Amino acid sequence: MLIVPSVTCEIGVIGGTGLYKASGLTNITEHTIDTPFGPTSSKIVIGQLHGQNVAFIARHDVGHRLTPTEVPFRANIWALKLLGVKYLISFGAVGSLTLQLQPTHFVIVDQFIDRTKNRDSTFFGNGVVGHVSFGDPVCGKLSKLLKEAVDKVPKEGVQCHMGGTYVCMEGPAFSTRAESKMYQQIGGTVIGMTCLQEAKLAREAEIAFGCVAMVTDYDCWYEAHGNVTVEEVYKVLTGNAEYAQLVLSEAVKALSNNKFVSEAHSALSVGLMTPLNNISKENQDRLGPIINRFFEKKQ
Repeated sequence: MLIVPSVTCEIGVIGGTGLYKASGLTNITEHTIDTPFGPTSSKIVIGQLHGQNVAFIARHDVGHRLTPTEVPFRANIWALKLLGVKYLISFGAVGSLTLQLQPTHFVIVDQFIDRTKNRDSTFFGNGVVGHVSFGDPVCGKLSKLLKEAVDKVPKEGVQCHMGGTYVCMEGPAFSTRAESKMYQQIGGTVIGMTCLQEAKLAREAEIAFGCVAMVTDYDCWYEAHGNVTVEEVYKVLTGNAEYAQLVLSEAVKALSNNKFVSEAHSALSVGLMTPLNNISKENQDRLGPIINRFFEKKQ
């Protein structure tokens, strides 16, 4: 039997490497939600911030025990949708593919290039077909709000860049130098291992999605910078994670005053291809939080 927390959360947050909790939350409770796609990355922490209920998931678990490929992306997004999330903010550590984007800088990502090969990136299949528009993979309104949130908490040495193309690689090893240079040539500006699947699944779940990429290094294309090491990444991550907490607080405050309607909120209106009478009860249960609104409209 599915046990759903009684609280509804319109705002969801996924914290990446180094960002394992959301500071400032009050009235905190932790929840385990079983999904048709297995357990979520971590227990879902629900608390209040600026009068808003916020649901937080640590992408790699609090003890950082999941590789990027092992992250249960479908379970995470399914559970957040079940809780009522309409706005999802994703934080992720990335390498820079340009000199302009320096370690400690933030990038509000607006495009993705998929270089993964072992990921589940859709809820559909097994008898239900859906095709969502993904030309603009993030919500422009939420991205603008996130940029303004960063600008409201200036920090010496930190710049925020609006727009950038996130190359999502499989990992867990970092790029070869040849790959890193290739990613530059195909238009990448930052490189990471996680956020693309979240963007795709959030769109299918009709959740407005925004991605804050936190630059930790220059990848390995910039030979004067040297190869990427975990020690180097964590050194920058510590400062970035503390700053990200302030950004998150400002973003939630802004959302509390502006619950805008996103195009993402109706992404399946013309995307669900399978007629409702051809969707089995099993599939309706499996995709419940995502497609139930269509069945409710039918009644």
